[in-house]
Amino acid sequence: MRLAVVQTSPVFGEVKKNVAAAVELMSSKNADLYVLPELFNTGYNFQDMQEVERLAEPADGSTFRELLKFTKSASCYVVYGFAERSDRYYNSALLAGPGGMIGIYRKIHLFYRENLFFTKGNLGFPVYKLPFGTVGLMICFDWIYPESTRTLAMKGAQLVVHPSNLVLPHCPDSMIVRCLENRIFTVTSDRVGRESRGGIDLTFIGQSEIVTPRGEVLVRLGSEEPGIAVADVDLSAADDKKVNEHNDLLADRDEKLYF
Repeated sequence: MRLAVVQTSPVFGEVKKNVAAAVELMSSKNADLYVLPELFNTGYNFQDMQEVERLAEPADGSTFRELLKFTKSASCYVVYGFAERSDRYYNSALLAGPGGMIGIYRKIHLFYRENLFFTKGNLGFPVYKLPFGTVGLMICFDWIYPESTRTLAMKGAQLVVHPSNLVLPHCPDSMIVRCLENRIFTVTSDRVGRESRGGIDLTFIGQSEIVTPRGEVLVRLGSEEPGIAVADVDLSAADDKKVNEHNDLLADRDEKLYF
C-alpha cells in the first residue's frame, strides 16, 4: 500500500481554509491512506470553552463532508483529528473511506489544557480492517503511555495511525521504540507553526514520520514547513513478532508479573 503522512500549518479558527490547504496537499500525491494531524481543521490552542463550542463539529459535520468528497474522488482513506461535538466535547480522530465513515477514536490521554475543554475518550482503542491491512488509532499524547500502542498491537493492528500536535521533543524518536517493542508500523502526522493565544505560547515540532516494525524511519518531514511524504509499505510485515527462533514479543509476555 501507499501510505501518506501529511504535515499542515493550520491557522486557528480558519476551518475552511485549513481543510482546503490539507486537501491541496493530499491532492499532490497518490496514496491509499492519508493521515492528517490532530485538530487539523481548527488549530489547537483554545482560549476558552466558547471557542470549543463554536469550532467543534459532529462527526458527520462539514469537515467530514469535504474529506469524504476527497476519499471518493481519489478512492482512498483518510484519518484526521478534529474537535468532536457529541454528548460532550472530545478530541477525536475519524477514519473515512470512499464508502463513508468507518470509525472514530476519542483521545484517552489528554495533554495539558486539553483537560479544560475535552472529555476523556470513552470508546477504547479501536482497530479497523481495511483492504490493505488492519489499522489502529491513537492521538498525540497517547504515545507516552506504552499501553496505548501495546493495546492496539494486541488487538491485531499492523499499522498505528497517530494524528498529533506535538510540543514536546521526544515523540518522534520514541515512536521508533513503540514500533520495535510491538513490531508494528506507525505513522505520526504532526503540524508545524506557532500559536500564541491568551497568554499561552505553543510551538509545534513537526517531524511527521512513518516508521517500520524494525524501527526504520522511512520518511521524516522537517520541523518548520508543511508537506507530504509517501512510503510504500507491506503491512503484513507486522505479523512477524519473532525476535529470533526463541523469542516472540507478544507470546513471551507474562502479565501476572507486571502489576
